[in-house]
Amino acid sequence: MTFNLDTLKITPEIVLLIAEIDEFKGAWRALGTLAPDRLSALRRVATIESIGSSTRIEGSKLSDKDVERLLSNLEIKKFETRDEQEVAGYAEVMETIFAHADTINITENYIKQLHRDLLKYSAKDERHRGEYKINPNHVVAFDTDGKEIGIVFETATPFDTPRLMTELVEWTRTALEEGRLHPLLIIGIFTVTFLEIHPFQDGNGRLSRVLTTLLLLKSGYNYVPYSSLESVVEQSKEGYYIALRKTQGTIRSDAPDWQPWVIYFLRALQQQKNRLQVKIERERIVIETLPELSIQILELAKEHGKLTNSQIVKLTGANRNTVKKHLQALVLANHLSQHGSGKGTWYGRLNG
Repeated sequence: MTFNLDTLKITPEIVLLIAEIDEFKGAWRALGTLAPDRLSALRRVATIESIGSSTRIEGSKLSDKDVERLLSNLEIKKFETRDEQEVAGYAEVMETIFAHADTINITENYIKQLHRDLLKYSAKDERHRGEYKINPNHVVAFDTDGKEIGIVFETATPFDTPRLMTELVEWTRTALEEGRLHPLLIIGIFTVTFLEIHPFQDGNGRLSRVLTTLLLLKSGYNYVPYSSLESVVEQSKEGYYIALRKTQGTIRSDAPDWQPWVIYFLRALQQQKNRLQVKIERERIVIETLPELSIQILELAKEHGKLTNSQIVKLTGANRNTVKKHLQALVLANHLSQHGSGKGTWYGRLNG
């Protein structure tokens, strides 16, 4: 595959977006000085959002709450529905990426291994997981109910797929090593071309988002586990498909139009970064203004979704009346919402 990048115009918007994202990348060392348990809580929320969003983009109907409940029981290793199977596989692959990004190289073998792990629990995909497609496939869009609403575009043939993947992987590795093109542009071009090839029978969309995260981490964007890019894509799904279609329909031409996808991709990264900035600022404000027990209660509310006074007493070991006073203060300050009355009263986070 010859990548004609002469048609990629580095516009002022592209320059500004890259500069803004890189500025945050550089500042992350200072921004990331929250206590380990705070960072861990941020990452858990982002991971749940990422898994939920990425599987819903492909037609799953599980909510983030469903995903959270499922992740708390992953040791069961047996999942009844296809949606649950996809969530379990995605969760394991994301943890692999977060833990071992430095040692996972961008090779065809690693990509196939990640695909195999992604579909590990999907009984329907047992025959083809970890192997390139042998039948034609195409990209389809789903509505909010998980119903297929139409073909987005045709993809590479099974015959051409091995050659095209070899060329894509070699180009990506070489481009990153040479450093002539900014890594964010290389990652964007890799992602859109991978999706245009659609090398596997199923799971390509989910795997593309896993590989995007892997490449970002390998390029030093160490904040990505703490803010969900997949959630941004889900909430701008129409723009995602339009940008894909506009660029992918031209990739095999003499003058590929990289612009629609590159701009969408960089704007999505900007939104991911912005969301994390807001969360970090909120965390700082909370830390600076609230007593330790109140912070503990907020973390428990974030983790459990719903909490009663009795649960908090049990989990923290604090006095019941003390917990009650802290809960009243958190409700008044709009950190928690109160539901029900009497013994049925429970509390939830207003700002997740």
